[in-house]
Order: sequence, then structure tokens, then C-alpha cells
Amino acid sequence: MAQTTAPAPAGYRRGDAGYRRITLSLFAAGMTTFVAMYAAQAVLPALSDAFDVSPAGSALAVSATTGMLALAIIPASALSERFGRTRVMVTSALLTAAVGIVLPWVGSFGLLVALRGVQGIALAGVPATAMAYLAEEVHAQDLGAAMGRYIAGTTVGGLAGRVVASLTLDLSTWRWALEVAALVSLAFTLVFVRFAPPSVYFRPQPIGVRRTARAVAGHLRSPRLLALFGTAFLLMGGFVSIYNLLGYRLLARPFSLSQTVVGLVFLMYLSGTVSSAAAGRLSDRFGRAAVLLTSEVVALIGLLLTWVTALPLVLIGVLLFTAGFFAAHAVASGWVSRIAHDHRAEASSLYLFAYYAGSSVLGAAAGLAYSAYGWSGAVAYVGVIFLLALTVVGWLRHGVREPA
Repeated sequence: MAQTTAPAPAGYRRGDAGYRRITLSLFAAGMTTFVAMYAAQAVLPALSDAFDVSPAGSALAVSATTGMLALAIIPASALSERFGRTRVMVTSALLTAAVGIVLPWVGSFGLLVALRGVQGIALAGVPATAMAYLAEEVHAQDLGAAMGRYIAGTTVGGLAGRVVASLTLDLSTWRWALEVAALVSLAFTLVFVRFAPPSVYFRPQPIGVRRTARAVAGHLRSPRLLALFGTAFLLMGGFVSIYNLLGYRLLARPFSLSQTVVGLVFLMYLSGTVSSAAAGRLSDRFGRAAVLLTSEVVALIGLLLTWVTALPLVLIGVLLFTAGFFAAHAVASGWVSRIAHDHRAEASSLYLFAYYAGSSVLGAAAGLAYSAYGWSGAVAYVGVIFLLALTVVGWLRHGVREPA
């Protein structure tokens, strides 16, 4: 692990060499996580053809990963309390890369889904720990911006995984598409290992089922945290639903785009890279509730634009939907770390449990809406989800005082 100058007592500040190093390493960690997690999303139509499964069945290749990650994320956060943030993240990232390299060469869809579940367990250590790591090492006044950079890494990772897999798929098979994505994930893992500063403010804590349960129960008694966990469940569920099905829609009539062009549509993730970093800074300045509400409204407007059959408007809609979602995620995740002064890893892991549970449960169900009613059914389904999320943030804005 790279060594760096220890932060001042209040934590790393913007402009410090340590701040640049920690944000670079967490950007790479976000890349690693999302390349591994969502490269499969680009090959879902190919998996449907190769294994003769429906869109809802094919989506299990994504839902198995996010579902098992959700189940593993609280144990992973508990391990980070005992063995250290960076040690857990490094182990998690390396195991994820190893599973990813083996996974594309299995012979059945059932085994592929099973290994994707194993990969989800391996992945859990990075997202379970990253937010707590930042909250401990970065000055509170700059935490929003630092968290935004980490979320930006997840957006670029999601983009890279999908685009790399899509471009490879046009030249070869879905197996090589996933293999190349796994090698990209490994490369960013090595960047993270090289640059992540050691924890300065982390202090090991004893772990055990009883202690972890007490910490979790304490967070679940906080109305503000419960609202943010619900926000994560709804927003991520709706977001993954659209991206799981987007390839099916753009490959079919009236668009009939090629696999390469569909892959390039995932460049829309770059809007999330910009918006998440900007939202982190804006939330530090204007308040989290206002920025979260605005971000969700932008995402909902974008979603409605994808309902039309004019390709330019659909693309603008995807752009706004993606930007709004990642801005909202950056704000909500940073807010959790500000509210939870104690047991931050458990608080972050509960947020991410809800986040990935939403991806698994709501994302899988979206395939049923699409199979029954086409894209209109998918948009209506996700629209209801986002309206519920707006209701939650409205309560947060008017019913709960902004934390210091």
C-alpha cells in the first residue's frame, strides 16, 4: 500500500497531496466495482440468445450479483471494523477480479448465475467500506466533494464495463466480452492497491454478531437514515431496471441499432460522472435535501423522455435520467456518512444493502413489466418507483432538520 503524509487532525483537505491520493484511489475502487458488476448488463440480449432465456431470466446475471452483494455487505463492513478499511477493500477487489476472469468460461446459464452471485459476495468489501474510509480520513467540509469523486468513479466504471463488453461483443462472443471487462477491472484494482493511503484515524473495534446487531439496530432507529435507505432502494432499483432493458429496446424496432452503437449509448454514464461530483460540492453549499430533490426531478423528466420513439429525444432522456440518478446517489450516500457519527461502516453498509437490494429485487421485476407491456410498461413501472422516492425526499426536506 502506498505511503503518504498523514492528514492534519481534521482530515485531508482539498488541495492536500493526501486528498488527491485518497480520491484517486477511491475513484479507481469505484471503477473496479462497477466494471465487474455491470459489464454483464451489456450482454444480456446475447445471454438470452445463447441460453434461450427471457429478458427477466437473463437479468438474473445482474440481479444475482447485486443480491448477494447486498447480503454480504453488512458482514463485510463488520470485518472492516476489525481488520481495517484498506485491508478489506484490497482483499475484496482482488477476489472479485479473480472470479471475473474465470466466470465467462462456464458451460451453463445456471452456473454463470451462481458464479455471478459469488462475485457479488467478493465485491461487497469495497462499497461496504469506501464511504466509511472517506468519512474518517477527509475533513467534514470537503467530504461531499470527496464522496462525489468516489461516486464519479462508479459511473465511469459502469460506463467502461458496458462499453468494453459491447464493443468486444461486436467483434467476438459474449464470453470474450466478459473476459475483457474482467481484465479492465483487474487493472483498476491494481491502481487502487498502489495509491490508497493507509488509514490514519481508523481504530480497530472488536467484532461479533451481538455488537454488529446493536450498531445496525441503532441506525435503524434513526428516521433520517431510514428515509435515506429507502431512497437508495427505490432509486437504484429504478435505475438498474432501465439499463437492464435499454439494450433490448435499442436493438429492436423502430431503432434497430447495432450492438456497437448500443454500447456507445452507455457513454451517457459520463453525465453521471459530472453530475455526481457537482452534486457533492453543491450539497456542501446549498444543503442536501434541496440538491437531492432537484436531482430526482431531473431523473424523472429524463425517464419520461425515453417513452417517445424519436431517437434523439430518447438519448436526451437517458442522459438526464443518468445524470439525475448519480447526483442523487452522491448526495444521499454522503448524507448517511454525516448523520452516522458512530459505527459509520455499518451505516454505510445499510445504505448499500438497500441500494443493491433495490437493484436485485426491483431490477428483476422490471423484466416482467417489459415482457408484458414493452417499454411503456417499463417506464410506467420505474416512474412509480421514482415518484415514491420523491415522496421520501419531500418528507426529509420538510419533516427533518438538516444535520450539521
